[in-house]
Amino acid sequence: MKRQIKTRNLLRRKSQAGMTLIETLIALVVLMIVAVNVMALAIVAISTTENQGHLSARTAEYAQDKMEQLLSLAYGDSTSDTTVFPTLNTGGTGLAIGGSSDPSAPVASYVDYLDVSGNLVPSGSNWYYIRVWQVSASGTSGHLKKITVTSRVSSLIGANSGILPQSTVVALKSDPF
Repeated sequence: MKRQIKTRNLLRRKSQAGMTLIETLIALVVLMIVAVNVMALAIVAISTTENQGHLSARTAEYAQDKMEQLLSLAYGDSTSDTTVFPTLNTGGTGLAIGGSSDPSAPVASYVDYLDVSGNLVPSGSNWYYIRVWQVSASGTSGHLKKITVTSRVSSLIGANSGILPQSTVVALKSDPF
């Protein structure tokens, strides 16, 4: 009887002895496979966020730059060329009513193009950012203009599809200011 109890206790201790080295190694291999796949996914997510976030920030910056250039003009200015920087006193539309805030349908005198570094380039050149603006009458008094500037990137970095980052800035210009 005592021998049977000893055998039962010995079996119980062996079954509770814990994991073997082989079981531990198998668990580590499975864990490593999962970790590598999660890290690959994380790298793609970080890269996409960095690229698209960077492009969105640049479009917002370029739209704001154009808005500042337009707001520096006098309310009644309808001759300054704002498609160049610094603004020329003649040869353009200034703050004349017109233009479009849709980058896919730019109006010739209300559009400019930028290279990858944000420098102005001719429309036929390799451009990376497009900026379009629209000036419209706002309010009933005739002393308020609404200026809308939209900036969009021409293509995505490292991707073949998706929504192109675009930023729009809107401001009101009043007469006499």
